[in-house]
Amino acid sequence: MKGNSKLTIYIIVAMLLGIALGEWVHHYYKDDGTTIETFSKNIKLLTTIFLRLVQMIIAPLVFFTLVAGIAKMGDLKALGRVGGKSMIWFISASLISLLLGLTLVNFFEPGVGANNLSTDAASAAEMLEKTKGFSMKNFIEHVFPKSVIEAMATNEILQLVVFSIFFGIALTAFGEKGKPIVKMFDLLGHVMLKVVGYVMWFAPIGVFGGVAAIFATSGSSILSVYGKYLGSFYLGLIILWILMLGVGYIILRKRLFTLLRRIESPLLIAFSTTSSEAVFPKLTEELERFGCKDRIVSFVLPLGYSFNLDGSMMYMTFASIFIAQFYNVPLDLGQQLTMLLVLMLTSKGIAGVPRASLVVVTATCAMFNIPPEGIALILPIDHFCDMGRSMTNVLGNALATSAVSKWEGELEHS
Repeated sequence: MKGNSKLTIYIIVAMLLGIALGEWVHHYYKDDGTTIETFSKNIKLLTTIFLRLVQMIIAPLVFFTLVAGIAKMGDLKALGRVGGKSMIWFISASLISLLLGLTLVNFFEPGVGANNLSTDAASAAEMLEKTKGFSMKNFIEHVFPKSVIEAMATNEILQLVVFSIFFGIALTAFGEKGKPIVKMFDLLGHVMLKVVGYVMWFAPIGVFGGVAAIFATSGSSILSVYGKYLGSFYLGLIILWILMLGVGYIILRKRLFTLLRRIESPLLIAFSTTSSEAVFPKLTEELERFGCKDRIVSFVLPLGYSFNLDGSMMYMTFASIFIAQFYNVPLDLGQQLTMLLVLMLTSKGIAGVPRASLVVVTATCAMFNIPPEGIALILPIDHFCDMGRSMTNVLGNALATSAVSKWEGELEHS
């Protein structure tokens, strides 16, 4: 059995064990909130360990592979061509995701008459605090680094991309003199991919801890309370997957199925840890094994993590209109389409912020006179929504990178 298949099986087993343990704790200690809170906090440390191990390799991996990739492209024309094709995919996918969320939430109206939902006022207050000072200034500061060291320390992928592009172009300008440095960066990138292989064996432990914590705290009964909201959202994700895979098949043909086999572990890790960032290193490795050239992967994938979060985009329109429906705030088609464009722009300003989708939703609600404290309505179920949207983000970026590789004629047979 191949290592990738083994890892997938271990992750599935860990997820099932986590659900079973979490449910048992929730049922057995249902009258003792302190014990449940303590258990959840301690068991979640396993997830924290895994995520921190992943986070420690993201910055060097992006820097080494992207600089080497840009230097290998050889000229600005090739860089501009790849960047242009990537942005066409990102913008198209984002608009489709937003429109799909808008259509479904208007059709199913999950917020109408939803008076039995529980709220999380404390976490809602935290979200409101995060949206203070939400402005164009924040967006600019998020994109352009004042210190590459700070960008690396905080894992600001987009800032790292900006610095790496400048560094890579400068290195290319040195021609033959710069080639030894390019070779060194290429080697360091492969060393980091080797580290990725070691870190990923901690994934089942992280999955087990995260799933056990959420089921111990919320229990599976919460799924029925939010049945209409969850059901219509996941139906949207299924439709979005069908659309994305349909386009993927048109571009990749039968190789699409090879790609899906390659990324099964990243998809499962993203689903169970609710973090698409957690699989960035593993996704980089698997896309190169699939046949995407390293210079394409190292450029398109980091950009995708800031501009191509398809699952999150759909969720943001869905959640915003849901809150408006709950509070009976009328929004005509023009206002909803304006909201769609606002979400598309503002979502680029705070990528990397924990629970970024919720922060964007909170800020957008305030702009359209929708009570922003309504975010408290969806916080209790957000973890389960985050599982699906994180998994969808990973699929979207894998397809985008593979499609650009194919368009560039640089998709090899693995």
